[in-house]
Amino acid sequence: MQNIRAFFVVASAIAVLAMAALFTASLTVAFAGILVLLSIGRAISTRLNPVPVRAKSFGPKPASRDIRVWNDGRGTIIDL
Repeated sequence: MQNIRAFFVVASAIAVLAMAALFTASLTVAFAGILVLLSIGRAISTRLNPVPVRAKSFGPKPASRDIRVWNDGRGTIIDL
């Protein structure tokens, strides 16, 4: 009877340790997945930000005129 009781105690202890290890592993995988998703989202969001384009003025110098007109590469801008 003592051997059967010891066997069940050892078996239940091994089962509890296995469940704890599985729980820890699943938390690690979930945390790694969240980090991967956040890093992918950050990479995509930096790609979506518009890149500033240097504006090039044309015509006489802007200081000598009241109206400034320049082209920033995406269209003509008229500053009144």
